[in-house]
Amino acid sequence: MQKQYTVYQQNSVLTASPGELTLMLYNGCIKFLHLTKKAIQEKDIEGKHLNLTKAQNIISELIVTLNYDYDISKEMRQLYDYMNRRLIEANIKNDVEIVNEVEGLVIEFRDTWKEVIQINRKKQYQTSGLV
Repeated sequence: MQKQYTVYQQNSVLTASPGELTLMLYNGCIKFLHLTKKAIQEKDIEGKHLNLTKAQNIISELIVTLNYDYDISKEMRQLYDYMNRRLIEANIKNDVEIVNEVEGLVIEFRDTWKEVIQINRKKQYQTSGLV
C-alpha cells in the first residue's frame, strides 16, 4: 500500500501545473514547520533541525521560482529572506513562537496562492466556453 501511495505522490508532482507545484511547496513547508514545533516540544533536537532544514530548503526553492518581471517578486524575496532568517533564529533558540510566526506567513501565502489558482482556472474555463 505504501508503494502505491509513493507512486501516486510522484505522479501528482509530475502532472502538476507550475501553480499547483508552488501550492505543494507551501503545503510541504507548513507540514515541516508543524513537525518542527512538535520536535521542539519533545526536545528532539535532531528532528527539529531536520524539519527546519526541510522548511528552509522549500523557502529557498520558492525564492528560485520567483519571476522578477513582476514588482511583487522583489517584495516576496524580502519576505522569504526574512522567514529564512527567523527559522535560523528559531533553530538556535528552540523557539516555537518564531516557528508559529513563519508558519502564519506561509499559511497566508498558501491561501492567497490557492485563490489565485482558482481565479485563473475560472478565467480559463470562461474563455474556453466550458462555463
